[in-house]
Amino acid sequence: MPATARKIRVVVAKPGLDGHDRGAKIIARALRDAGMEVIYTGLHQTPEQIVETVIQEDADAVGLSILSGAHMTLVPRIVELLKEQEIEDVVITVGGTIPSDDIPELKKLGVSEVFTPGAPTQAIIDFIEGAVHRE
Repeated sequence: MPATARKIRVVVAKPGLDGHDRGAKIIARALRDAGMEVIYTGLHQTPEQIVETVIQEDADAVGLSILSGAHMTLVPRIVELLKEQEIEDVVITVGGTIPSDDIPELKKLGVSEVFTPGAPTQAIIDFIEGAVHRE
């Protein structure tokens, strides 16, 4: 069933060893309050676990929350695994402490948008709704 005929399904994931998930939980709650179905994977997820969750949950989008500085290692691996599984219709967003110099490279890899600290939750909601409905 297309996302337009059902709730948008978003996997919110914390890849790597970062142990701080307050922001991810705030975003998960905001997306849920906006009517989306949110699957929060919890802390310390491997790229393989995240991609498996995206597949199992038939997600429309995945939001990766990374504060550890490992985004240039973890995100490319997740994108690579999604491509290996021929999953190219999932909207990928990244949030966290991402240096502005890294954002163009992440977008080149296939990340749809990067949200840095202070991004309004409504902007994230609006972006995901718009990006999923364009697919």
